[in-house]
Amino acid sequence: MRFPFALTKKIASHIIKHKLKRTPKFAMVLQLEPLHTCNLTCTGCGRIREYSTNLKDMVPLEKCLAVAAECDAPMVSICGGEPLIYPKIEELVAGLLEQKRVLYICTNGVFMRKKMRDYLAVIYTPATEPTLKKLLAEKLITDKEADAIRNADGAAKKKVVIRPTQWMYWNVHVDGLEFTHDLIVEREGVFKECVEAIKMAKILGYQVATNTTVYRETQVAEIEDMFKFLSSLEVDGHTISPGYDYDAAKKDMAQRLGKDPQEFFLTRDMTRAKFAKIEEWGKAFTVFGTPVYQEFLAGKRELTCTAWAIPTYNIKGWKAPCYLMTDGHYDGYQEMLTKVNWEKYGVVNGVARDPRCEHCMVHCGYDPSGALGTNYQSGDNWKNFKYNFGTKPPPFPASPELAKRAFNGVTIGQGHLAEAKAAIKSPAADARGAFSTKEPQHEAHVGSHCGTSETAEPDAKKSA
Repeated sequence: MRFPFALTKKIASHIIKHKLKRTPKFAMVLQLEPLHTCNLTCTGCGRIREYSTNLKDMVPLEKCLAVAAECDAPMVSICGGEPLIYPKIEELVAGLLEQKRVLYICTNGVFMRKKMRDYLAVIYTPATEPTLKKLLAEKLITDKEADAIRNADGAAKKKVVIRPTQWMYWNVHVDGLEFTHDLIVEREGVFKECVEAIKMAKILGYQVATNTTVYRETQVAEIEDMFKFLSSLEVDGHTISPGYDYDAAKKDMAQRLGKDPQEFFLTRDMTRAKFAKIEEWGKAFTVFGTPVYQEFLAGKRELTCTAWAIPTYNIKGWKAPCYLMTDGHYDGYQEMLTKVNWEKYGVVNGVARDPRCEHCMVHCGYDPSGALGTNYQSGDNWKNFKYNFGTKPPPFPASPELAKRAFNGVTIGQGHLAEAKAAIKSPAADARGAFSTKEPQHEAHVGSHCGTSETAEPDAKKSA
């Protein structure tokens, strides 16, 4: 099967139950944002900009679990911000698994290996030694970290940890190969860390997915190479979506980076051009999302937005109308369903009901439409069934040439800060008192070059 049977059955049963009950609107996936604090400043991300005055606030653990039970979505995507910064992330994962949810921990990957070392410390016995030796051989942990795992004290062994399970995926943000990804997240070395975290997770038996946003300057050839490389790492599945011109991200891009947002985000026509081969990718790789949504991305059909099926809850409440647009926050999911005029949003027959929706084709608005049959065409159910229950594509063969294409940035001295670093080291730098800020030339250039920030986890912040 392309996807685990237990997960497919759970989601299908949820849809069938509500169809039989004739429920007009119901949740498929809860986007749960327990905080908006993040250790990165990704270009194109609106969250840390829209909620910039609330970055120290957090949703209490008990509230997170309560809202998951309230909307009763079979799947929960824990996002943010960076969710691994949330002080109670382990307890949140455990609580949602007790509710029998399918979990995706949407992470930038920087803290993944630390969380997995915590897990190893809890389960360590002499029988774990072969695993530690393999991690050491592949340089995924250091000798010092291995010793800390072996010699963990009683308190460390009693910690709640994130364990491998068929009901949970690490969902790692990867927006391209090394140069492009590091450029978009605005820090060199993050792509390499993501790859090492993915490798470690697979050795330890975790399920791993990736999520990718495609922007205007993202090259189609690079997307294919990215899929091939991630598949060679035996990643279990991929979510891919076109970049949306988020209001807060557009303002930040113009003010902080001096960039024209129109040169960064995709129009609807551009999305269809970029995703012309999405159905081919869906056959070759384990791409999450229905084949109906893939046809929509490729421009072969229209769909109606069903944003209510993937609701977002964050520090201010239930965010409406969708993950990307904010016209209000509500105290309850049913209250939001009732009070929001859903007919005001989306694109119908090629006409945008709201100008902000004109170029949106993102998965959180349209992927559930393919599963729910909101624009049903004859044969759609069979397409979805065949896709979900079909044979899982085999991993793409690993090769030195593929790895060379993947690590095309800072690893080979061509990161997005290469020119600035060279200027700083130049003998003439001190004499001129400044260095050139001319951007490096690169085929996949999509964002800005900027400095780094700390990677250490911050202290626990106050609860909302």
